Amino acid sequence: MTCKRLAISVVYLTHNNESNNPRCWDRWQGIQALPAEYLRGEIQQPRPSPISSTNYHQTSTLTRMSATPKIFISAGEASGEHYGTLLIRALRGLEPEADFFGLGGRRMEALGFRPIVRAEDVAVMGITEVVRHLPRIYREYRRLRRSIVEEKPDAAVLIDFPDVNLSLARRLKQQGVPVIYFVSPQLWAWKKYRVRSVQRHVDRMLTIFPFEERFYHDRGVEAEFVGHPLAESDPPRISREEFARQAELDTSKTWVGLLPGSRGKEIRLNLPEMVRAAAMLGQDIEFLVPIAPMLTAPQRDHIRVLLAELAAAEANPPRIALVEDARAVLHHARASIVASGTATVEAALIGNPFIVVYRISPLSYAVAKRVVDVPHVAMVNLIAGKRIVPELIQGDFTADNVVSHLRPLLNNEDARARMQANLRQVGKMLRSEQSSVGRVARITCEMLKTRLTPEERQSHVP
Repeated sequence: MTCKRLAISVVYLTHNNESNNPRCWDRWQGIQALPAEYLRGEIQQPRPSPISSTNYHQTSTLTRMSATPKIFISAGEASGEHYGTLLIRALRGLEPEADFFGLGGRRMEALGFRPIVRAEDVAVMGITEVVRHLPRIYREYRRLRRSIVEEKPDAAVLIDFPDVNLSLARRLKQQGVPVIYFVSPQLWAWKKYRVRSVQRHVDRMLTIFPFEERFYHDRGVEAEFVGHPLAESDPPRISREEFARQAELDTSKTWVGLLPGSRGKEIRLNLPEMVRAAAMLGQDIEFLVPIAPMLTAPQRDHIRVLLAELAAAEANPPRIALVEDARAVLHHARASIVASGTATVEAALIGNPFIVVYRISPLSYAVAKRVVDVPHVAMVNLIAGKRIVPELIQGDFTADNVVSHLRPLLNNEDARARMQANLRQVGKMLRSEQSSVGRVARITCEMLKTRLTPEERQSHVP
């Protein structure tokens, strides 16, 4: 959601000018597309293409290059961490010995990623929230900056998270590191002046929404729409019965998804009104709240306690279950209440009828109304170019409004069919002819060989 970008750029405070000694590295040129099954983790890692004799002679002048390329990845939010996980898996297929480090979460770490800073340690939102956590954010940011200078990566992939990543792009560029930006910051919505930073410090901007490519081309940025990674995912394979068994759900009841967001502040601001609406909808419905995988054990315990307190405060407490798989919730739920963000795109691609809600701090919202320039808040509405899902933002986000908009999606087949038809059209717009993450991986490999000093570039025979 656009309002989620309401964080001050605290990481622009200092910029050192350490000298750099860039290492160079070049491997094979026969980078091939990866099968979608591998990117989803369903088959084993494909073997990389061997270096041909021709390519061997072409790269013989680069004998000083590291045999183990270092790739810096920065993914500071739940969705970015998911894309980072897919990207590491894809890059492993092309560069099995690559060393990945930077900012990321537990799923990335499970694939061999070295977290200099953990994503869950920097995930805050809104102006007031950033100010409150300023010392910790800046401390972690300085650790990332030091790692760039000390480890000298051969390429960098920055995923969304502009309040940190745009500044990291500057530091990477100072060190001569090729910078790929995957998942564009929403500069088309607000802070358009930050395009200057993209122009100066980003080598390739890889967008996941089709209208973003034109935005950057018009401003002289080399950009490419690669498709949305979520558009390549197959529907969850788990059956309704098996999902019910695992989560101890009642298959005889109607299920409604409650997706309040992945950050602690989002959950605290969005979940209470969702629970009040759930209580109004009655006892014949079971409500499912998925927990973001990057949340720590204490954060999960806090959500359980909060949810129990909210339900107990209602005269007729709704039945609410915590589950692990958000996509399975969206696949099996009759309809959902979804906080603005990546989950709305997931709901659209799965075809689950939903309404969009969101609430932020009053100060953040007051600023947003003055600086954000978009006709819609929900990304699916922006892509469609019209309002195809209801938006209940800030003061409009009340339990009464939620119930009035959700009931037709539960009981009116015509209303459900209209929304699902519109969601299918959005899904078509988000798909590309090739794997989006595979395309990012191949571009990253192509950019690795640009990590050369001017002298090395001059002596290299292409």
